[in-house]
Amino acid sequence: MSKQCRVAPVVQSHTASATPTQGRFWSFATSLLTLFVLLPTLGCGAPQAASSSSVTPTGTSSETGSPSGDDPLQVVAAENFWGSLAAQVGGDKVKVTSLITSPDTDPHDYEPKPTDARLMASARYVILNGAGYDPWGQKLLESNPVGDRKALIIGDLVGKKEGDNPHLWYNPNYVMQVIDQITADFKELDPADAAYYDQERAEFIAVGLKDYLGTIAAIKQKYSGTPVGTTESIFAYLAEPLGLKLLTPAKFMNAVSEGEEPTAIDKSAVDQQLTQKQIKVLVFNAQNATPDTDALTQKAKTAGIPIVPVTETLTPANASFQEWQTAQLKALEAALAEAK
Repeated sequence: MSKQCRVAPVVQSHTASATPTQGRFWSFATSLLTLFVLLPTLGCGAPQAASSSSVTPTGTSSETGSPSGDDPLQVVAAENFWGSLAAQVGGDKVKVTSLITSPDTDPHDYEPKPTDARLMASARYVILNGAGYDPWGQKLLESNPVGDRKALIIGDLVGKKEGDNPHLWYNPNYVMQVIDQITADFKELDPADAAYYDQERAEFIAVGLKDYLGTIAAIKQKYSGTPVGTTESIFAYLAEPLGLKLLTPAKFMNAVSEGEEPTAIDKSAVDQQLTQKQIKVLVFNAQNATPDTDALTQKAKTAGIPIVPVTETLTPANASFQEWQTAQLKALEAALAEAK
């Protein structure tokens, strides 16, 4: 079964747009949530011959079982980028529901719904980012205890805590750690299908992630040492494996990421990097726009510095993790080639 550009078989439980707020505090909402169901599947972005796997369009509902006829393992991921990884490791043996799916939603400010709590209570496996990124998910987990449920907190896995950079999915090494841990956890929860999960993992890494990992290597080979800037900390984990020299002050990146006001000194340093063209490309978090970041992108445009937008969640919402990340990496590669 071909998986050359696998579409994430993720059940999307929230697709309505939400307007990001300025703060970083979470509150529980009481309104109902519309449930959209997507058939767990493995797909390909290019046309191909029909196979036993198929993609169910977003917003439709379809039931499927595992190849052995058993009910699929119920998995809930707070964010759809982690849900995409779980779906591709689990294949037909799992049914993954991601709580945050809309590119218009700021995950920092997400307000969980009663439906989210019910999904969490019925899950056998839960994935949270941790590191202070989704504390609302931890509250849902604790308020809906289930004896045989297993939870993966990514921050705990990679040794990151609240106050550290929470954008863990932008670190390729962490992504590989998560894939390995999800595989191990699925095998523990479903030992009868252990060989299946090992096979899915191996094919996912060798085929599904080939372009993603290959583009990272290509950028490092061509542009290692190139100075770049970013509007916040989302890009910090990726800059190092790409070999790029990130000049933006860490305090500036962290302040914007946390919804705080950067210091005048840091603002001045970033402005100087743009006006004097000390950086070749500016990476912009399109899901966390503020007056400060808008001013930076305008300065970059004026200086003729290419701008590369990135997002915190899958864009489009039905993309796989690797399709989303590879598209952003390709855009960055093109911007680096264009930079003067």
